[in-house]
Amino acid sequence: MATIKDKTMYVCSECGFDSPKWSGKCPSCGRWNTMKEITVKAQATQNATATARMEASGKTDDSKPHTLGEIQSSDYPRIDMHDDELNRVLGGGLVQGSIVLLGGEPGIGKSTLTLQTVMRLQDLKVLYVSGEESARQIKMRAERLASASRMEANSQQPTANSERETLLILCETSLENIYEQIKKQKPELVVIDSIQTISSEYVDSSAGSITQVRECAASLLKFAKESGTPVLLIGHITKDGSIAGPKILEHIVDAVLQFEGDQHYLYRILRPIKNRFGSTAELGIYEMREDGLRQVSNPSELLLTDSHQGMSGVSIACTIEGVRPFLIEVQALASTAVYGTPQRSAIGFDVRRMNMLLAVLEKRVGFKLGQKDVFLNIAGGLKVCDPAIDLAVISAILSSSLDIAVDRTVCMTGEVGLSGEIRPVSRIEQRISEAAKLGFERIIIPKSNMHGLEKRKWGIELVPVTKVEEAFKQLFG
Repeated sequence: MATIKDKTMYVCSECGFDSPKWSGKCPSCGRWNTMKEITVKAQATQNATATARMEASGKTDDSKPHTLGEIQSSDYPRIDMHDDELNRVLGGGLVQGSIVLLGGEPGIGKSTLTLQTVMRLQDLKVLYVSGEESARQIKMRAERLASASRMEANSQQPTANSERETLLILCETSLENIYEQIKKQKPELVVIDSIQTISSEYVDSSAGSITQVRECAASLLKFAKESGTPVLLIGHITKDGSIAGPKILEHIVDAVLQFEGDQHYLYRILRPIKNRFGSTAELGIYEMREDGLRQVSNPSELLLTDSHQGMSGVSIACTIEGVRPFLIEVQALASTAVYGTPQRSAIGFDVRRMNMLLAVLEKRVGFKLGQKDVFLNIAGGLKVCDPAIDLAVISAILSSSLDIAVDRTVCMTGEVGLSGEIRPVSRIEQRISEAAKLGFERIIIPKSNMHGLEKRKWGIELVPVTKVEEAFKQLFG
């Protein structure tokens, strides 16, 4: 019998396209210099990984097609993660048999979020596989998180020293050894920290390479689907903010969660990039503390401060991320340009959209800002893409330019068009209710959103406007 030899292939690091020949440009995604050489082992040895996976899942390869009538259309069974923010982002909980990828910058808190979450799952057997830290390091982090877990659940959460036989720590980087432990322990949830450190001995490349990441993720996906055991992967990101490894990694998994935030700020945002079992418009907010991450159930109260009372250049906007309304501070500074070319800078807001709004102010309203530096900041380190904060942005800029403070009892929402009109926004009822709950006296809204709002009592005065000039008259007289 002829022996099967190893072969050389070229794989695109962006899209995962493979080809037997090298080319400067990927035929699939069109990117240049992304084809990397890999060595593929013989099929006979690759089957060993598949056999280990099948044994770990307790299933045999007897798949067969089913008709639509034979398939049950009931909801996916979900696991309560005992974390309201995480449950919201996942769409109601972790789906059994799913594979979720959690990505983020180094030191942002991915491992902390994962560990403190699995520590709450007392009724679930969890296998926590770490390829980056030792068992002693994980123990030290667990002890630091233990006090926070007890306080959140009124002393009902486990401590690091308590008898927690359902949380198993495994420090391993070999995929075959991981499957062997899964077969012995039969966990109900598997956590891999991180996927870039896991390697298979049947793939001839180093851990973290394109081939290793792709093959290990594909093998774990098949294990999750065959056994019904959910798998949570932690992944690194590159300098440009994308998940490290081939782009096909994001296609393989069921959900991709991005853990964002600035290490110099307290707040962390959990944002779904992809979710096959829920919406990608949700948002989870956490506050980083010395003893772990704390859920922020009402971000408006933390993002708003009273230290800017009577100061110009600050306005309050009512925005929505997913289905959550909250109020944020928009801070602007307009000063005379020192150099010939004025500077335009924005943090947490699209600078191109800010330039468009400055052009609207100059052309439609008549305020000359061409010789002034303009700086914009969304307080709290948040990144906001909601166009409904346009009105607050131009109000803050104009307030700084005129050196007139905006009344702190007034908030606003509305998209600004190129002709200076205030365009309607979505979910206006939720925005008004959030402003009323936080004690604001007036809210400036687009007049187009007033249909049906007059008949209800909101506990806050509604100020409808159609043009930016009307809004400025309400704010500055």
